[in-house]
Amino acid sequence: MKSAIRNYPLLFAGCLLFHIAGTWSLPLIDRDEPRFAEASREMIERADYIVPYFNNQLRLDKPPLAYWAQVASYMIFGENDFAARFPSAVAAALTALSIFAWGSRLGGAKVGWWAAIIFTISLQTFVHAKAAVADMWLVLFMTVAHWSGFEMIQFPTSDSERLTLDQINETSSIRRQTSWPWWLLFYFSLALGFLAKGPIAWTPLLTISAIIIYTRDWQSARRFKFPIGILLAFAVVALWGIPALIQTRGEFFSVGIGRHVIGRSFATMEGHGANSLGTYLLLLPFYFVTVFVGFFPWSIKLPWLVRKLWRERKAAIDAPDYSRNKIDAYLVTGAAIIFIIFTLVSTKLPHYTLPAFPLLALLLARHWQGAPLSNPRSLFKRMAIVTACVWVVIALVVPPTVARFFPAYELFQESQTDLKSNMQFASVEFEEPSLVWYFRSRLKGFLTPVKKRRASEFMNMPGPRFIVLPTPVAVTVSPNAPQNWKSFTVNGLNVAKGKRVDLTLVLKPD
Repeated sequence: MKSAIRNYPLLFAGCLLFHIAGTWSLPLIDRDEPRFAEASREMIERADYIVPYFNNQLRLDKPPLAYWAQVASYMIFGENDFAARFPSAVAAALTALSIFAWGSRLGGAKVGWWAAIIFTISLQTFVHAKAAVADMWLVLFMTVAHWSGFEMIQFPTSDSERLTLDQINETSSIRRQTSWPWWLLFYFSLALGFLAKGPIAWTPLLTISAIIIYTRDWQSARRFKFPIGILLAFAVVALWGIPALIQTRGEFFSVGIGRHVIGRSFATMEGHGANSLGTYLLLLPFYFVTVFVGFFPWSIKLPWLVRKLWRERKAAIDAPDYSRNKIDAYLVTGAAIIFIIFTLVSTKLPHYTLPAFPLLALLLARHWQGAPLSNPRSLFKRMAIVTACVWVVIALVVPPTVARFFPAYELFQESQTDLKSNMQFASVEFEEPSLVWYFRSRLKGFLTPVKKRRASEFMNMPGPRFIVLPTPVAVTVSPNAPQNWKSFTVNGLNVAKGKRVDLTLVLKPD
């Protein structure tokens, strides 16, 4: 108990500090981060925490849990880049705690520590724990669901572990008493995962079903009470979902599920994935390649882990070790299902398989910690320390260096002293969400996209206003501009489109 009281706060604080390093000095990266951050701010402005808006337009891409977390963060830290990213760091730290607790139950505190460190220092975790998006909340609740589902399953015992009838009755009674908390945790995690990023959060149901069918453990199937549990999860989601569907007249379902779940599965979104059958087939191994980047540096041990698991599987046919082999089967099945689902989906991004990383971390920790190497702990320690130091240096040094290449952020920094809350603003050929996020921190209005030929008309309307447009076009806005008009010019990189941009902000003060 004393060890747990010490270890859990230490791990959480360490992970949180590691993940928030540098988050205050890197501008939000287009397009997802500013969309989430701004939608959360508009929730506060509207006092509507059911339906999110971005730039005064419905944003139906994602459920609201990530927005709610950002709203809470804004209440504490204010509306800024750090506050927008802070919830992801919290979710990543809580995921590490879950992995530590689960790993400790599987193989002792050392396995728990190793697994938590492996997950935390993986490259993809390092990146997304600092991002103002919903992915880390999805990872947290999928991990907890996998863990609680694992605790609910009663693995078969070997012939040498046969129980008497009295022992079976006693064991069944104990399981009934202890399984209810895990049962509730499992289905609440599914519900919260759905509220984080939609139906993909229910993947642990597939893991549980696959294991039950594989082991023919129908007793566990009855213990899960799937109909009642799924209804409970739906009821939790419905507390938000029904008001959201009513307010949007069903659009939240048709867009959020129809376009962003079903549509994403069969067609590419925003150019991420395959646009033809040939490209789709070519990209089938995508995640089995990108895992070596996303899971770095630990991915160098994945081929060794695969070989070890394969050898143990063959050996288990002659001398089965149920407790060990079934644990491996559960973790491998959970990770494999995630990889297979996203392999079949047309839209592809490297971070989609991030929910499998906790399972991979547990697998690697269990087998590496007990491996008969010369000194596996020494190798693990060196890799962990070196990688953590490199990530911290990158987090602290790179953001201030690259911040000047973010055009919306730089334009805001240069012009903010001349901005007035009642100004109208527009843009020509540059409508990235970062423009809305940064300038709406000072303005009450919303961004208006205009055509190049309408730029002069917009600027000559009465009232204070400004427009952001490509620098070569700026001279055409008002060749004979009054002397009190101001202009600010920056150049940088449009990250979303991957191309250089030169922008000018033309401002009319009154």
